[in-house]
Amino acid sequence: MKPAPHVPPTPRLVLGPLLRYAGEREATVWVEADRPCRVEVLAGEAHAATARTFEVEGHHYALVVLEGLAPGRVYGYEVRLGGRRVWPEAGSEFPPSVIRTFSEGRSFTLAYGSCRVAVPHRRPYTEKRGLTFGMGGERFERDALFALARRMAGTSGAQGDESWPDALLLLGDQIYADEVSPEVLEYIRKRRGAESEPKDQIADFEEYTKLYREAWRAPHMRWLLSTVPTAMIFDDHDVHDDWNTSEAWVEKMRRKGWWEERIVGAFMSYWVYQHLGNLSPEELREDPVLQEARASDSPTRDVTGSLRELARRADREAAGSRWSYSRDFGRTRLLVIDSRAGRVLDEGNRSMLDEEEWRWIESQADGEFDHLVLATSLPFVLAPALHHLEAASEALCGGAWGRRAAAVSETVRQAVDLEHWPAFGKSFARLAKLLRSVASGERSGGEGPASVVVLSGDVHHGYLAELDLGSGSPVYQSVSSPVRNPLGLPERLVIRAGWSPAAERVGTFLARLAGAESPGFSWRRVGGRLWFSNHVSTLRLRGRTATLTVEKTVPEGEGPPELYPVLRHDLTERSLQKKSGGRA
Repeated sequence: MKPAPHVPPTPRLVLGPLLRYAGEREATVWVEADRPCRVEVLAGEAHAATARTFEVEGHHYALVVLEGLAPGRVYGYEVRLGGRRVWPEAGSEFPPSVIRTFSEGRSFTLAYGSCRVAVPHRRPYTEKRGLTFGMGGERFERDALFALARRMAGTSGAQGDESWPDALLLLGDQIYADEVSPEVLEYIRKRRGAESEPKDQIADFEEYTKLYREAWRAPHMRWLLSTVPTAMIFDDHDVHDDWNTSEAWVEKMRRKGWWEERIVGAFMSYWVYQHLGNLSPEELREDPVLQEARASDSPTRDVTGSLRELARRADREAAGSRWSYSRDFGRTRLLVIDSRAGRVLDEGNRSMLDEEEWRWIESQADGEFDHLVLATSLPFVLAPALHHLEAASEALCGGAWGRRAAAVSETVRQAVDLEHWPAFGKSFARLAKLLRSVASGERSGGEGPASVVVLSGDVHHGYLAELDLGSGSPVYQSVSSPVRNPLGLPERLVIRAGWSPAAERVGTFLARLAGAESPGFSWRRVGGRLWFSNHVSTLRLRGRTATLTVEKTVPEGEGPPELYPVLRHDLTERSLQKKSGGRA
């Protein structure tokens, strides 16, 4: 009797698909499978593309590039692994996933937000945050992206449907490596014991894969990410709270026996799960690790060694590793600035970016745009009192009052997170100069954009501020945080106080005593009060008009989560009035 022929196991979809890039004629789709296989994406009746998976630490991924699409079209698509359809899933409550290509001359809608914990969308997790201090505990209110996905699922998604954003920008803390859920904590303890350092935090690449699965596997999140092109940038909690605050912080962490494997795993997983999808098909052809995978004849195409080396180098050397990127949507440019990994931390020569990356950022701001949208996970302008406090902190940590004061100031800097743009004074001034030159038209050879908007997250509250940089285009800072991780009442009160005139006067006095530089321009909060609830923001750009909408979720309730507007603000009204001579 002959033995039964060997039948290879059928590949399964572990995570995804994620629609990461959608231009006029190209799109990229990312997946994770449970074994090596060929991944096929079929869009409509006439477009198909395939890619073989590559391996990292025993996990299998593919990024499929679709080409030859028509501009301004909506394509339903499916994903096959080893020839078997695995997406859309049978019986899903959500509509089939689609790819919506962009077309020149049409409007563009960008949704954005930051800081999202991945816990179940049920009680007690959906209950309103109480009087607790900080962001821990079991109450995280309603997920703003869950509400967005449900609203989208109830409409057609046809071109021109404004309830569907054309892109989603996630501005940091997509995962929390230092504040894991009960489910991930149980996995960690089973894997390496309750006492193994770093105990209740992520230790390596393998554990990072669990975080990403938890963050993106819920049905509403999987469908949203499969349908809306998504751009991302990391912030501190993707790695560790206060990551790269200062030279002293880095030295302290490198003395911990577990840190090396943690930071290597962080960069490896970021490259796989976030960075690759940020790149256009043309840029993907220039990525050395991905090209090594594509050129390999190995059945697994294992790039673990090369990726580990890239991760080690990215941690030790800011130069040569650029995580910033840009995308064009017609006459709108989105320029995403890495304000974490690229820092230069030498005391006295601190910078958000190394010189090479700064020059690249400045070159990307050149051109004739209707709108220039810059994104950086950390807010550029903060409450004035906090701005002056951070500027004073940098001066004191740099030795303005001597070594003893510097040591005390460093302790305070790390304890209360004084590490935003104002704590990198030279970089703050350089970005202000760049914004001023764009708004004045200097970088476009004449008229500036209709709007210049800086998008940020991180601080677990939202606000809109207008910058007074002189004449030229209106310049705004829009902060959208959190998607799902609200502050407790005590911290909210502290933040509100930071915007008060009395606190600003105290901060200004401290900054002068420390010898810190003046910011060189002023800004004011517009659009009403601060908002602290979970929310998502939307920037709608049509021709040379721009409108910002902020929508929050209802904190509690038994029914499906919904979004309610807390702000609608015309960002270009002032410039339009100026062109019409002040007429309404």
